[in-house]
Amino acid sequence: MKLQTVKGMNDYLPKDAELRDYLEAKILEVYTKQGFRRIYTPIVEDIENLEKSDGGENLNLIFKILKRGEKLEKALENKNFSELSDMGLRYDLTLPLSRFFACHKNDITLPFKTIQIGSVYRAERPQKGRDREFKQCDIDVLGSSSNKCEIELIDTTARALIGIGIDDFVIKINDRRLLKNMLKSFGFKDEELDSICITFDKLDKIGVEGVEKELRDKGFDINKVNKFCENLTKLPRDLEEYVLLFGETEETKNLKEIIDAIGVLSKDKYQIKFDLTLVRGQGYYTGTVFEIESKSFSCSIGGGGRYDNLIGKFTGESVSAVGFSIGFERIFSILRDKNIKTDKKKVAVIYNDTNFIESLEYQKVLQNEYITGLFEKPKKLGKLLFKLENEGYFGFVLLENGKEIKKLKGQDE
Repeated sequence: MKLQTVKGMNDYLPKDAELRDYLEAKILEVYTKQGFRRIYTPIVEDIENLEKSDGGENLNLIFKILKRGEKLEKALENKNFSELSDMGLRYDLTLPLSRFFACHKNDITLPFKTIQIGSVYRAERPQKGRDREFKQCDIDVLGSSSNKCEIELIDTTARALIGIGIDDFVIKINDRRLLKNMLKSFGFKDEELDSICITFDKLDKIGVEGVEKELRDKGFDINKVNKFCENLTKLPRDLEEYVLLFGETEETKNLKEIIDAIGVLSKDKYQIKFDLTLVRGQGYYTGTVFEIESKSFSCSIGGGGRYDNLIGKFTGESVSAVGFSIGFERIFSILRDKNIKTDKKKVAVIYNDTNFIESLEYQKVLQNEYITGLFEKPKKLGKLLFKLENEGYFGFVLLENGKEIKKLKGQDE
């Protein structure tokens, strides 16, 4: 039997699990106070739903579940290898939410403000910061096309991050329709734009040359690709410059309203800025997209956008939808490295052979103020205290003859 976890999957010791629980609770508290309501969806979805979800390159990373019994044998016998799977693990929380809404729409009051916190799975090559199993924290608003939804989502997410000790971040915002408008100015056709956007989203990773090569490999017109790539270094740096080049539209007005509103709500605790290069990899995004970048750690720690067509794949009717997801694993890694402490202090109650019941009762009293643990007194107390210190306990209480003896961590008898 193998001791190690499958690559890209993690065990968490109690200290790390406590931090994860603390972060989730703090995020959830901000979300619920804002009026968002939690739902749960299964980690397994129908393979047809996953494969038709416009999830961009995530569709190549689906963990597929083989059919069972006679169905599997029949598919193998007929060499229908594309029919081997009928289910898969969810790769994000947006597709399950869309199916959930379509299934329960008669029981839902619009606009539907919802929370999802759960694990998702992607079959990619594990590397630092990219696991195969990871947690997402999503808030979404369904049933409203108002840009007030974007404003509320950005403000709520920012307050959740600040509440857990993440600061010095910038929120980048764009609208895919602005990018597509620019792409059409280079001669690309409407049906080509989504594929180009998926490639363009890799600009930071593969550079201009990489974007040019991939677009050529996809078979796009070389002259159009050359013209587009020649202008990548001359992209508008702010919204005003974009308006001067391509004109004012409803989309630019919409973005300006969001940026101005967040500028007021942020109270200078974080920044928001227009970034025309922001695409987001999922193909289901239809309009506004946004992403949080940590300036201290030079990485993305959250993102989202508007996906007004995804629910319609289930219902046949367009339903406005927009969501924001916190990158829980990156935040966990950042705060674990910073050795952040949870709100309540931990105190150990140590008992001996004669006062177990008394100590257990006293532990309950301490729980009003502290997180407590109950431990039997060993022959060498110092070793126990050293272990407790490593587990985050700041002190202990020992009852002897009904009297309370307190010591700080690391002190011996």
